[in-house]
Amino acid sequence: MRWVSYRGADGSTRCGVVHGNTIHALGAGLLELLRAEGGLAAAATREPAEIVDLATAHLLAPMPVPPAVRDFAAFERHVSNAGKAAVGDGTVSPVWYEYPLFYFSNPAAIKGPCDTIPIAPDTQLWDYEVEVAAVIAGDCANLDAATAEKHIAGYLVYCDWSARDISASEMGFVFGPSKSKDASTSLGPFLVTPDELEPYRSDKGYALRMDGYVNDEHYGGGSWDEIHWSFGEMLAHASRGTTLRAGDILASGPVGTGCIQELSDHRSYLAPGDTVRIEVQELGAILARITASEPS
Repeated sequence: MRWVSYRGADGSTRCGVVHGNTIHALGAGLLELLRAEGGLAAAATREPAEIVDLATAHLLAPMPVPPAVRDFAAFERHVSNAGKAAVGDGTVSPVWYEYPLFYFSNPAAIKGPCDTIPIAPDTQLWDYEVEVAAVIAGDCANLDAATAEKHIAGYLVYCDWSARDISASEMGFVFGPSKSKDASTSLGPFLVTPDELEPYRSDKGYALRMDGYVNDEHYGGGSWDEIHWSFGEMLAHASRGTTLRAGDILASGPVGTGCIQELSDHRSYLAPGDTVRIEVQELGAILARITASEPS
């Protein structure tokens, strides 16, 4: 199944299942359906409250206000490339191989799949990131990596918009990224249930392309199955000693060459007027126009 959230004619947030070129509306919001008895599978059996045209619907982020957002760095090629770009050394720290590392991002900064993206204040190096993310199906804790993926409701395209110059300063201290990452995070357009992706299963991920484009020019990307840390391993680590909530988002971090930071020796960072497309095979694409910083 492919789920979407959209803006109803009355301005309310609604969600539904995509059938061909239409949306069968089945609830006020995906988070409410995840929390309800039977989850998304039970909701999908209901008669739709309305049927709307997918092409003309105002799509929102599938999970407009997630309870929590964790962003990992699960692709080795990205970590090596980013280190080479930042300090001239592509050696990956041994700590990265011990367990999947993540930081908490800002649930209040979620943007839809076609929203404009203002450049964050006080940055000259504005960047995109080509990522995938999992949405948690129900409350769970202390998961085992081998079985943790059964707690995933679905996957979606994730773009963590990043201020690289601010990040370079922040990462000099032990807390990690903060203001360099909390201005905007784009999600969507679909929440795709895991069964839809099973034919593409490969190694620790799926044999699906992940690519970034600026002004319709392909900048870089790779394949989901290059991932070093599986989503099962990420969920197991994130849930150790705590509870993941229904609707929580766990993102992979960029695929190798899935951001301008890795390409900055020959690619310029984003500027107002640029258009960015973040595309993951079978999950759809985020389409964003970059605008100038909003007044503080």
